[in-house]
Amino acid sequence: MNFLGYGRPDGRVGIRNKVLILPTCACSSETCRIVADQVEGAVYTSNTAGCSEVEQNLQICTEMYSGFAANPNIYGTVLIGLGCEGCTPEIVKNAILAKTNKPLEVFVIQEEGGTVNTINKAVNAARKMVQEASLVPKKEYPVSELFLGIECGGSDATSGLAANPVVGKVSDMIVDLGGSAVMSETTEFIGAEHVLAKRAATPEIKKQIIGICKDLEDHLANVNQNLRTGQPTPGNKEGGISTIEEKSLGCIYKGGTRPIVEVLKYAEMPTKKGALIMDSPGFDIASITAMVAGGCQAIIFTTGRGTPTGNIIAPVIKVTGNSKTYKNMIDNIDFDASVVIDGKMSIDECGEKLFDEFIAVANGKVTKAEAFGFNECSMQRICKFI
Repeated sequence: MNFLGYGRPDGRVGIRNKVLILPTCACSSETCRIVADQVEGAVYTSNTAGCSEVEQNLQICTEMYSGFAANPNIYGTVLIGLGCEGCTPEIVKNAILAKTNKPLEVFVIQEEGGTVNTINKAVNAARKMVQEASLVPKKEYPVSELFLGIECGGSDATSGLAANPVVGKVSDMIVDLGGSAVMSETTEFIGAEHVLAKRAATPEIKKQIIGICKDLEDHLANVNQNLRTGQPTPGNKEGGISTIEEKSLGCIYKGGTRPIVEVLKYAEMPTKKGALIMDSPGFDIASITAMVAGGCQAIIFTTGRGTPTGNIIAPVIKVTGNSKTYKNMIDNIDFDASVVIDGKMSIDECGEKLFDEFIAVANGKVTKAEAFGFNECSMQRICKFI
């Protein structure tokens, strides 16, 4: 099983071919937006952080935004900083160069003499990159080069019954073909972490799975907060999910059944191939953002209640197990897994059909979120701004 992709000089393979206009901090985000608006083929992602942060937040910011530049769907990056932020252009530049050798240009607003000069120079650099990117031919690559991110949000009872098990089948198929699939959202392991930990490839990985759940609960306790006041969400409850344990037992289905070979930190790039876990929050956008920063070329997102969420770097394939949601939000949902509940298909049959849809997207089929140009981005943070 092969797909058509774009080879990169760092050895990775993209399923999209974009030039990224990347801000180091909130103060350069609008400049990046203006640059991207003027260059066909360029995209930008906002940055609401990057300064006035404690050290660990700065590390997360650097890891995440350098990961965007390293994502294989990106041909090259135009990095724009202000000049006095915590995530300095030099720091982010070096973090990018440590992850990839793809084209990179850097501009600093304070050094270029303001916004207009920076925009003019960055637009010229971006146009040149887009022209170079257009010369990269699509070639055939094996599925082992694919890295899928798996997400769920707006879950209801149909998510655990149909959509998540169907995606779990896709995860197993990708892993069996030598590729990788990562499941995130630590919040939604809690209460079922002992079940998930049984899939650990080693005792150490088992300890890590249990550990990230305990760390999250301890973190919330330290600031006098309780996970269960926000989980399950009001929408989850209206959709028939009554407890966090019930929600988690349904959520972990989407990660499949294969041995878990690595537990990743937030936005961390993997060192192994296979079934993976990333320590991330239950907030969909912050979780998707982290998996894209970790290198995922695409995301499969299950939703019982429905969501329009997308990502500007990686296509997001929306799946529902709720036939009413599919009909009601047909402009947002890409794949209907309610046929499992209706008894028209088995989980395996529907999973194989979804796998074919994933390969079609890898070959260039535009998802519904891509067609809208949705560009949500959010970063997990440790504490308040300082």
